[in-house]
Amino acid sequence: MRLPTLVLLVVLALVVGVGVATWRGSGPLPDPEGCAAELDGLRVELSPEQARNATLIAAVGVRRGLPARAVSIALATAYQESKIVNIDYGDRDSLGLFQQRPSQGWGTAEQVQDEYYATNAFYDALEKIDGYQGMRITEAAQLVQRSGFPEAYQDHAADARALASVLTGYSGGGRFSCVVREPDSPGRAPRVVRTLERAFGPLDTSVGPRRDVTVRVAGDEAGSRRGWAVAQFVLAHAADLGPAAVEHDGRRWRTGDDSEAGWVTADGVAGPRSVAVRLG
Repeated sequence: MRLPTLVLLVVLALVVGVGVATWRGSGPLPDPEGCAAELDGLRVELSPEQARNATLIAAVGVRRGLPARAVSIALATAYQESKIVNIDYGDRDSLGLFQQRPSQGWGTAEQVQDEYYATNAFYDALEKIDGYQGMRITEAAQLVQRSGFPEAYQDHAADARALASVLTGYSGGGRFSCVVREPDSPGRAPRVVRTLERAFGPLDTSVGPRRDVTVRVAGDEAGSRRGWAVAQFVLAHAADLGPAAVEHDGRRWRTGDDSEAGWVTADGVAGPRSVAVRLG
């Protein structure tokens, strides 16, 4: 075999090897930034923006005391209407996560492009539907949205159910994680507290001597669910909130290259009754 041919084969083998290893997530190239939830063999991957909006939709549901089913319906709707992205365009005057139309009484153009307002407006409408918990996701979503494609929401039902179960804490912890290389700005305790309370409502928070934020939750099942919902919300918003690490229920997640490992069991970290957001 001539030398140029041999060199070509070696280079080709290296390219294929790197490609396969990268596709498997174990190669020399780093994992891309983004988040994923895993439940019962289903993996739902989200871009950073999708993750921020999905955890917000879940957080508002938790704040309002809604069942995970309501969050599933909201997420399936946002998937279909905007791909869970807060877009500033749509059919006719439709805008935002849920493509709500100001001309149909959903609010002003500015309001429906505010993720918090839009999510609460969706839940307000959903709660007026008698028996929505027992309906197919697409049927409940259609009664809120009045779409020209009433069955389209069902295409996203499986992903929405998995995300809702994980992000509200119903399915247990550690099933949602994010790869975050470097926060956009240093973490600031007041910003962390303000962001969390805007999403979840009043929380039992304290700020430690290192300006770390601790969120205390009840020791019952509801408290455990809320703890994981809060912790996972911080992960999805880590680029903005700037944590170095998040701890809950004996596990820790770190930003940077360590974020590829997800949640890891560690000694000396926050227990089941608190979420610690380490900023330093």
